[in-house]
This record gives sequence, C-alpha cells and structure tokens, in this order.
Amino acid sequence: MQSLAGESVVVIGSGFGGLATACYLADAGADVRVIEKNDQLGGRASRLERDGFRFDMGPSWYLMPDVFERFFGDFDRTPSDYYELTHLDPHYRICFKDGDRVDVTPDLERTKDIFEEYEAGAGDALERYLQKSRENYEVGMEHFVYEDRTQLRDYLDLDVARQARGLSLLGSMQGHVEDYFEHPKLQQIMQYTLVFLGGSPTNTPALYNLMSHVDFNLGVWYPEGGIGSVVDGIADLGRELGVTYETGRPATAIKGREGAFLVETPSKPLRPDLVVSNADYAHTERELLAPQQRSYDADYWESRTYAPSALLLYLGVEGDVAELAHHTLVLPTDWNEHFDQIFEDPQWPDDPAYYVCVPSETDDSVAPAGHSALFVLVPIAPGLEDGPETRDRYRDRVLSDLAANTGCDLRDRIVLEERFCVSDFAQRYNSFEGTALGLAHTLRQTALFRPPHRSKAVDGLYFVGGDTTPGIGMPMCLISGELTAETVLADHGS
Repeated sequence: MQSLAGESVVVIGSGFGGLATACYLADAGADVRVIEKNDQLGGRASRLERDGFRFDMGPSWYLMPDVFERFFGDFDRTPSDYYELTHLDPHYRICFKDGDRVDVTPDLERTKDIFEEYEAGAGDALERYLQKSRENYEVGMEHFVYEDRTQLRDYLDLDVARQARGLSLLGSMQGHVEDYFEHPKLQQIMQYTLVFLGGSPTNTPALYNLMSHVDFNLGVWYPEGGIGSVVDGIADLGRELGVTYETGRPATAIKGREGAFLVETPSKPLRPDLVVSNADYAHTERELLAPQQRSYDADYWESRTYAPSALLLYLGVEGDVAELAHHTLVLPTDWNEHFDQIFEDPQWPDDPAYYVCVPSETDDSVAPAGHSALFVLVPIAPGLEDGPETRDRYRDRVLSDLAANTGCDLRDRIVLEERFCVSDFAQRYNSFEGTALGLAHTLRQTALFRPPHRSKAVDGLYFVGGDTTPGIGMPMCLISGELTAETVLADHGS
C-alpha cells in the first residue's frame, strides 16, 4: 500500500464523503484533521434532538448495504462492529391520492402479484426489469462507479466498451420504464428512487434503473438509532485510525498550494500540506478560493441543473400512526406537474408528491413512550422564497393532504414541531440556492461530466462529496471518499 506518512491533510466538512476520505488517508499514514462548520459531524446527515424526540435531519434510507460492508471491510471491520441493522418489512408503503395503497415488501413474489393486479403480464415484466437492473448494477458498480473514469479517453478503451455493452446508458428513465410497464402507477413505483438522485423521470439517464436492484433485491434497512449511528460509526473508525475532528470550526478561505496551504478559520489558521473540501463544491470555489484559484466561473454554476430542495416538517406526535409505515410515499396519480414545478417552472407545487418517515415504527428510542417521531419531506425547487408565511401556509396544506390521503391526521396531536427549508439548507450547509442534494444526475451531469476530485487550478486541493463522482447519496459519497483518497495517493503516495 502507498504511504502518506509525513503529509498533513485538512478535510473541510464532515459529510459521508469527508469522513470516508479522512479514514482512507489516515490509514495511509497521513496526519488528518477534519473541521466542520456546524456543531455535529455528518454534514446533511445531522440529528435533531428535542424533548425526548430524535430525528435524522437528512438521509433516512439505508440502501446498498454492500457498499457499507465494502467500506468497513477496507479497514478489516464490519458495519456490525458499529451499529445493528433491521431489514424493513414493508420496505415502504405508497399511498396514491385516488385511494390505492401498495406495500412493497421483501417478498418479490408478493410484489409481482400486486403488479399483475394493475396490468396483465406486469409480474413477469417486473422480473425481467429487475434482471436488467441487476446486470446494470453489477457491471456499473464494478467498472464505472468504483473506477473513476475522468476523461473521455477512459471510455474509448476496448475493455471498457466491452463491459459497457448491454448497459442502459442512453435515453431517459421515463422511456426505459415505458418499455416494461404501461400502467402509470407501476411506472411511478419503478421511478420513485429518482428522488434519491435529485432528478425526474425525463431528465435522469436510463442507467439509473440500477436503483431498482438496490430497492427490490438488496432491500431497505434501518440502522438502530438512525442514520446518525452510521455517522458515529464512521467517525469512531476514523478516531481509531488517528483522525482528529473539530466541530464549530468553519473554513473561511483556502490560500496557497501543495505543501504550503493556509486554511483560514475564525480562530487560528491551519497550515496543512494538502486540502480536501467536502464543503459544497460551488461554495468552495465561489467563497473560499480567490478567482485565479477557481476551476469554474460563475456562469458554470448558474447553468447547472440542481437537485430539489425540500420543505421538512419534524414532528413529535402523541399516540401511534398506524396508517403509516416506516417509509411512506404519498403520490398523486399524475406526478408530472410536480416535477415540472421543480425543474421547468419553479414554484411551490400545486399537488405535491411527498415522503413521510416514521422511525418510531421500528425504533422505540427515538420518541418518548406513547409518542411517535416522524418527518414529512416535500421536494421543491431550489431557490424558492420560503418565508414564515409561505412555510405556514404550505405546512397546513401538506398536513391536510396527509390526513385526506392516508387517514393519518396529525394536526391535533403535535407536541413538537420544527421546520427546515430552502434558506436553511443554504445557511446551514452553504448549498447552492438551498439545494438539498447538489448537482442532479442528468445525462450531462453524470460520470465524467461531474466536477472532478482533483482541482484543475490548485495543486494539492481535492474535492469529495455528492457533486463529484459517483454522485448523490450516502453510498455514493462513501465511494467518492475512496476515489478522492485514491487520487491523493496517486499524486502524493510513496
């Protein structure tokens, strides 16, 4: 293994990408310090704790368990050394706004029967779809996700072309799903995972049908204590490897270059040999670097397609919420208008699709006895005005919609309520226009078309996180950490 002994590294930001990079670099012998703007580690995977309730503020789906197993395995550990997992059943519930309800469970034969009720032959079509999804996942992960192909010539190699043969690389998810299913509700079930990628059925490449393998075959899991337990586990691993963490210490500027950096903070500056930024990529370029140090100009960031922001309601509720599963999706029978009001004509959606997470269905520790902890997430366009009156009005609308379409009326039982929206994402995470996730996974923003891990303008400066490859989501950010560390080792390892 290559060594970084004698090298000092500052990692700015402690999202999954920053935490993972820190582990890999420390394991290679570097002296690694992670500095975090906020008062806890985890980036968007923060916790909110109030009056005996505990909420995951950001990610809440534990998908792709194989990625976490591989990550911990790289350090001769397993996830179970740090947290326990529960396989959810159902994986999730879908409540359509015309009264239909579908539970997707670990029992594939049962799911095929449900599909058959909507469309003759859809059960067999689901099996074929998932076989294609599995192939895309296995080939895509091995040859295109864990391999950081940063230049066009990397895709012209004969071996790469051979591996790519048969992958659903081009076209949209909408077109791909229509090849298998005609019923619009079945199409929605196969496409809802696009929310995790920050895209819509019409702007996300068909390659991402691999997410259905993640969903149906690998399953949906819950880490005891919530996603915050995973953050704690990775941070504990980092401490075992020698990583130092400092919360409440934002970076205010990055100056210098390889071997002579100066990272300014409100207290004293840091002087590492190398810098890895897990802060929002656009924020790092636009706010922390001088103009001559930037790889991209303002027009670049303004022209990108961003994943949605969100209105989040964190609710502590008296009694149970039996009508809801751990994960519940509430979908209009035609969700195209909602996607259009995110990506085409940004505005607060007229008939929203939204998601409800009830961790207290699985974990008694997240709420006081006799209460439920849950949050409601409504995807909305980044950059929207979200003042108090707007939040109040839309909060009332969503809770009314939830009561009407799931039978779960929370309005007279709420004992704790916190809200989080566009301006909060911008302030807390320095995210561009308050996007909740970063750069969307459009065809022009996938693979080598995402910003690179290595700065084009400053030697010794690197980037990690959802804006880089492979992209958005906890598993992808873990892999991003591995890829960034490999890039650093390629440049500086001995």
